[in-house]
Amino acid sequence: MTAGAQTIIYPVKDLEKAKALFSALLGAEPYADEPYYVGFRTAGQDIGLDPNGHAKGMTGPVPYWHVTDLRERLAALVAAGAEPLQDAQDVGGGRLIAFVRDADGNLVGLLQDPAA
Repeated sequence: MTAGAQTIIYPVKDLEKAKALFSALLGAEPYADEPYYVGFRTAGQDIGLDPNGHAKGMTGPVPYWHVTDLRERLAALVAAGAEPLQDAQDVGGGRLIAFVRDADGNLVGLLQDPAA
């Protein structure tokens, strides 16, 4: 089902400033540094910076729950009343992400890594 919320994605307007801030906060350089995404790994967490996040409806940081079957969990959330904001999307290497808004306006992300 779920392995917990292990990834947090922040929507950012200035990727370079955000990258400098999170590098200073985490005391680490990013493992992924692309114009569309910057990612850090520290203390068992994945921290991502998304310069397109605001355009996708992200209003703040989004916790991503790691799941074994993203489409099944996404359908369950929608059936429970969540509003889908991003359908399942492959973000590279078979990694799938999606996110929804709950009845209180909170964003909930789902992440499925490819089968090992």
